[in-house]
Amino acid sequence: MELTRIIRDKMMKERLMFAYRGVVTNENSVPLLMLLENEMKSSEYGYLGRKRLFMFVLESLQNVQRHSNKNQHANMSLVVYSKTDNGYTVSTGNVIPNENIDILKSKLDEVNNLATEDIRNVYRQMLNNAELSSKGGAGLGLIEMAKKTGNRLDYAFYTINKEFSYYILSKTVDSGGTGSHDSEKGGQFDGTSVTLLEKLMDEKDIYLIWSGHVSPEVGKEVISFAETKLTEQDIEGRQRKRVFSTLVELLDNVGNYSPGREVEEKYGKPFAMIRLVGRVYYLSTGNLILKSKVVQLKEKLDAVNKLDKDGLKEMFIKSLTDQESDIDSTGNMGLIEMVKKSGNKLTYIFEDINEEYSYYMLTVGVKENINS
Repeated sequence: MELTRIIRDKMMKERLMFAYRGVVTNENSVPLLMLLENEMKSSEYGYLGRKRLFMFVLESLQNVQRHSNKNQHANMSLVVYSKTDNGYTVSTGNVIPNENIDILKSKLDEVNNLATEDIRNVYRQMLNNAELSSKGGAGLGLIEMAKKTGNRLDYAFYTINKEFSYYILSKTVDSGGTGSHDSEKGGQFDGTSVTLLEKLMDEKDIYLIWSGHVSPEVGKEVISFAETKLTEQDIEGRQRKRVFSTLVELLDNVGNYSPGREVEEKYGKPFAMIRLVGRVYYLSTGNLILKSKVVQLKEKLDAVNKLDKDGLKEMFIKSLTDQESDIDSTGNMGLIEMVKKSGNKLTYIFEDINEEYSYYMLTVGVKENINS
């Protein structure tokens, strides 16, 4: 569980909300967008801010698709959402050939040197003359990003080898929809944290992390994104179904114990993580839980882990029969389903937070082939 703890602490310390590492496609771009949209709806973010940031993310994802080297390094693409005191930061990363850096940097600088009132004029010119971008003018996509947020773009390039570099593009937008730019603060954009996150996710075979309140809408988009990703990969159909079902149960489990957004913000946000190691999916979640519920939950986890296939079926039937309509709990059924669908035992840990709460972390690996 050490990796789970490391990821949870990193997400909280850096105020990271979402990270995805892998190929960006038209299909998975939709849930990537909707995750941020649903998070912003439940915050104090204004409509204009939501609209501008949403459009920036859309352009950013398209930008990743345009610049990624699809044959060799597309799986190194990264999409990261994080929170600030008064808004959100969106960063993307992808590999590009070194030979493309000079012209791309020139386009970025050209956009950043434009006065706010000039951005729309240049944008109109480019719409009327598509040849401008191929002749060295600022790229239409970059102009579109600057136009949506009203100012400039942060970027960085990090050399990988003689052929390729890692290109990071970032934007911070406040609740009113106004963007900020690092050079305006007297500094230079540093994308080191993004490259370190990409490296960590690569080394640990992580392709998705979510950290934040798991509302029904957010849970739906996490599941939708995972389902889209599973469909794109060369994973046997029955295993995809088991991964999907297990993730649904895990997120329901998080929601069942949630003490509410305010308490989570103060003592520890929920998180979900998906890893693919070889042909085994490892699904992890973490959430606050009242200490008064820990002993009973631990007993349930231990009981489920001791059972074989027949024992699980027997316990499931008994749990279903024992349910009462006035009890807001599924008893053991969700845990039983996780073990049945995954073919693995449940790994868990409870960490003390304070006198009232503990942090509950749960991991289950979904095997490729099981007889169920």
